[in-house]
Amino acid sequence: MKKGTLPYLAQAGMIAAIYAALTYLAMAFNLAYGSIQFRFSEALTILPVFTPAAVPGLAIGCLIGNLASPYPLDLIFGTAASLIAAILTRAVRKVRVKNIPVLAPLPPVLVNAVIVGLQITLFTPGEAASLMGFLIAAVQVGLGQLAVCYLLGLPLGIALEKSGAAKAIFPSAIEKRGK
Repeated sequence: MKKGTLPYLAQAGMIAAIYAALTYLAMAFNLAYGSIQFRFSEALTILPVFTPAAVPGLAIGCLIGNLASPYPLDLIFGTAASLIAAILTRAVRKVRVKNIPVLAPLPPVLVNAVIVGLQITLFTPGEAASLMGFLIAAVQVGLGQLAVCYLLGLPLGIALEKSGAAKAIFPSAIEKRGK
C-alpha cells in the first residue's frame, strides 16, 4: 500500500481515531496521563506489524489523545515517543517465535519508559529531577506499558491474525509478508 493512497489514509485515520477514543476512555478512569498509566489505546501499538499506515495513525492518535493531558509537553514528547515506537515496531515485525511477533510490543514499552519517564522527571512540578527520580518514573511508565502492550496488544495481534481479520482489514500488508 502506497503512502498517500485512499486506503492508507483511511487506515491511518481510523487507527488515530480509535487510539484517541481509547485514550479518552482511559482518562475517564484516571489512567491516561502521569507516571502511572494504563492506556488501553497502547494495545494498538501492535498494528504496525500489519500496516505501515499504523505508524502515522498511532502518532496522530497520540497527539489527539494528548490534547486532554494535564502535561502540555505530552503533545511533543508523547507524540514523539509514539512515532519512534511505531517505527521500531514496524522494523521488528518479522521477528517471530512460532509465528507470533513477540518483539513487536517491546519498542512502545522501552521508548515510552525512557521518553515519558524523562518528561515526567524534568517537567512535572514536585518530581525529583535526578537519576533516581527518572528511574522511578521510567519503571512506572514502563510497567504500565508492559502490561498493556503484552497483555492486551499481543493477544490482539494474535487474534487479528488467527481470525483472518488482519488479512481482511490490512490485505496488502499481509500479502507482502507472504500470507
